[in-house]
Amino acid sequence: MTATAPDDATIAATAIVAQAESALAAIARAREAIGAVIFGQERVVELALVTVLAGGHGLLVGAPGLAKTRLVETLGTVLGLDSQRVQFTPDLMPADILGSEILDESTSGQRSFRFVRGPIFTRLLMADEINRASPRTQSALLQAMQEGHVTVAGVRHDLPHPFHVLATQNPIEQEGTYPLPEAQLDRFLLQIDVGYPDRDTERRILLETTGTQEAKASAAFGAETLVGIQRLVRRLPVGDSVVEAILDLVRSARPGGDGPVEVQAVADKLSWGPGPRASQALTLAARARALVQGRLAPSLEDVRALAEPVLKHRIALTFAARAEGETAEGIIARLAARI
Repeated sequence: MTATAPDDATIAATAIVAQAESALAAIARAREAIGAVIFGQERVVELALVTVLAGGHGLLVGAPGLAKTRLVETLGTVLGLDSQRVQFTPDLMPADILGSEILDESTSGQRSFRFVRGPIFTRLLMADEINRASPRTQSALLQAMQEGHVTVAGVRHDLPHPFHVLATQNPIEQEGTYPLPEAQLDRFLLQIDVGYPDRDTERRILLETTGTQEAKASAAFGAETLVGIQRLVRRLPVGDSVVEAILDLVRSARPGGDGPVEVQAVADKLSWGPGPRASQALTLAARARALVQGRLAPSLEDVRALAEPVLKHRIALTFAARAEGETAEGIIARLAARI
């Protein structure tokens, strides 16, 4: 009796499982390497990893001194990505980010324009205090974040792959700042709120960062491995119940609502809500979070956990709702509780 040869579907499934096991080991190494430098903030680290593994961009919001910059620098080192940092200021111009054309003159006297690349030509761009730059400069990132290339003087210039923007924003001191345009906010996969550490974590920070030696990050894998994990994330299966939960959540967070009367009552407090890009973001982020936590398929818990980071920067409350003391966090929590 001869053995039956495995079919193509079985071979493909076996390959995916093998790739997933390799990815899980690589992600575990990355989390360990980040944990040696960034103390506490486990949720922030997890969401930052989810952002990059899902192939998206992240907006880190928190007070100064909470290691937002250090986290981005550490991620670049651990994930094997070359990185650049741009400090956004009111006088920063789009050319300071994208680059500009300069006029060269050869020894024979011939003149020609040459494009000098700006700091955006990197795999991991840190936009520090992004809301301090004018909308004109902020918009310089729009095409890059969505399309993966920039256009200068009518010529297209492709960015390295993968390309990620991790921007920081200080929510406290708002004098001299410019709110990010809604179209740009929508390009961020997640908004990651960075809070203060607990007492034990702050004690560890105090003791380990004020001595003669300071922990340094080490590379866990390279850019090619990261691209492979990002492709794997898009291949992970998503159950029908998770898909329906994502659709219910996103559609219920729009003015007018899409569901029962209690959902419509909550949605009526919104002046605008998330579009289909939010559904895409939640699906990718749920897959990536499952992988970060050692699972090969997302669950309803992933959807609940990611509801606020995905939706918070994609909704706006009406004036009446704000006057009543409503918050975006409270609205999203009520909608997510129905899952």
